[in-house]
Amino acid sequence: MRLTTFTDYCLRVLMFVGAKNGEMATIDEIARGYGISRNHLMKVVFRLGQLGYLTNVRGKGGGMSLARAPESINIGTLVRQTEEDLAVVECFQKSDAGCRIESTCILRHALNKALNAFLGVLDAYTLADLISPRRKLAQLLDIPLPAKPAKKAS
Repeated sequence: MRLTTFTDYCLRVLMFVGAKNGEMATIDEIARGYGISRNHLMKVVFRLGQLGYLTNVRGKGGGMSLARAPESINIGTLVRQTEEDLAVVECFQKSDAGCRIESTCILRHALNKALNAFLGVLDAYTLADLISPRRKLAQLLDIPLPAKPAKKAS
């Protein structure tokens, strides 16, 4: 099973925005943080907004933030929504694939079980799980961490 670059970028965008811990993120920040194309990210951010994962604010001071709590963003669901074709082999695409052994094929059944197991594992994760090492993610992606409040003198 291989995910498309689009789905990979969707996951990365959500992780970046989630690591910002409620602060707005910009496409430029995400592109710099991951070293990936700004143009691709524009499409990804637009789609994530359509799907209800991001709130996008245009204009000066704009950017994006999570539209939902990280705990409510299921990774398996996101993958199903962003992958155009989860067919592992041609016969998954349509029942009339023209395969001579289709009526007795065990391989098709095995691959279907494997795909369901793959998605089942992803169903067990949320965005909150992926961003749990938030401080380390922020450091690796050059996300400024909020300053720690100074201790009050007694």
